[in-house]
Amino acid sequence: MCVAALALLPLGYIAGYTIDVGWTGIRELVFRPRVAELLWNTGRLVAGTVAGCAVLGVGAAWLVERSSVPARRVWHVLLVAPLAVPAFVNSYAWISLLPGLDTYAGALLVVTLSYFPFVYLPVYAAFRGLDPALEETARGLGLSSWQVFLRVQLPQLRVGLLGGSLLVALHLLAEFGALQMLRYPTFTTAIYDQYRATFNGPGATMLAGVLVLLCLLLLLAELRLRGSRGYARTGRGAVRPVRPVDLGALTLPALAGLAALVGLALGVPLWSLGHWMVRGASTGLDWSALGATTLSTLGLAAVAAGVTTAMALPTSWLAVRARSRTATLLERSTYLGSSVPGIVVALALVTLSIEAAPWLYQTVPVLIAAYAILFLPRAIVTVRSSVEQVPALYDDVASSLGASAPERLRRVTLPLLAPGLGAGAALVFLAVVTELTATLLLAPTGTTTLATAFWSASSALEYGAAAPYAVVMVLLSAPATVLLSRDARRGLTT
Repeated sequence: MCVAALALLPLGYIAGYTIDVGWTGIRELVFRPRVAELLWNTGRLVAGTVAGCAVLGVGAAWLVERSSVPARRVWHVLLVAPLAVPAFVNSYAWISLLPGLDTYAGALLVVTLSYFPFVYLPVYAAFRGLDPALEETARGLGLSSWQVFLRVQLPQLRVGLLGGSLLVALHLLAEFGALQMLRYPTFTTAIYDQYRATFNGPGATMLAGVLVLLCLLLLLAELRLRGSRGYARTGRGAVRPVRPVDLGALTLPALAGLAALVGLALGVPLWSLGHWMVRGASTGLDWSALGATTLSTLGLAAVAAGVTTAMALPTSWLAVRARSRTATLLERSTYLGSSVPGIVVALALVTLSIEAAPWLYQTVPVLIAAYAILFLPRAIVTVRSSVEQVPALYDDVASSLGASAPERLRRVTLPLLAPGLGAGAALVFLAVVTELTATLLLAPTGTTTLATAFWSASSALEYGAAAPYAVVMVLLSAPATVLLSRDARRGLTT
């Protein structure tokens, strides 16, 4: 119950504040030209990015999984690798090379290159789960490869495509660093600017309310579009090998397209980081500051990972061992809370801590609470999976032998759940390392992380000084990216 209450805290804060403001206040703060402008900017960027990511993600997944393009495994890893580069680092890389990129087209390019793997991964996994017999039957009936894709494959990719598109849209609604650096105004950047100007004024809170409403509308739209139709195979036999479509004369254009995509999404940011690392080293790199910031980041990430994983354990245990509507509702509430953008979470915690416990404002516990709200589902997904795989019989046997509840937890439950707990902690750890928005607003005075130190330097146009912090973040994110690419290949074939 406490975990669910913490997860829903930002939503409760926004709802309560909206009620206090009343209809007159809402009309004055929401129904005005500035909000309409932000809605237009945000809406067209989300629509353009989702469309671009869908085309790139589905096209790349088809080439890697269903065509005869050479070196498909290598291309798979390279197409997932951009996830190791945070969007705000990617934005820094592009804007430092092309200062005139601060337009809608520039923002669309950068965020699309940053987020298309969110569509590629689930669609690639869906392709691996399709029964090739359906495709072979369609070709036997005279359908071309394009017709097979449109009439047989694409309908079965619906769930993966919609899920990936939802991830892209939610990430974009929450994105601050990349869009602020590109000087493209959206709700998130406006909330930050409003907060900095009027602290915890009603303007920022009402903008946050509109942003939360947009997130909830996206969640409902995805559920509506997904529908209830099933796409699972009824047979349980061995998976038939897929016969790749021979590209023939189109092989070279396909390779060129994949190379261009990887070059833009991965090559440009890595080249830019290398360039500015050399420039920064030539002007003197403060290794002691980099080391201290890295240690501070790792310390916060380790504490957040431990606390979040500990919170995920009872929630996952109840959802599996005590199945009920209440347990399911408590678990799902954690996902709803995490769908709220980080800047809204930070704004809610700032206001609540000042009003209820001023001594907590800008302290580590409040920052850790924000991390837990934002990243709790990452831990719950892996921990619940482990709980599902552990038979309840083991705990019953230990109880029958006289073991107390704490002893059963220590000697039976935790050792069996260790892989899931470790995986969940690792996912939260890596997410905290690159978190920017909530950290900017909630970090204690004098506490810097890799993300905030990078942001401070890059905002001052000190690109050489910012590069080392970005490189460390990329290196720390790389292991998770490798695991994602391996899981996508093995998930539906084992």
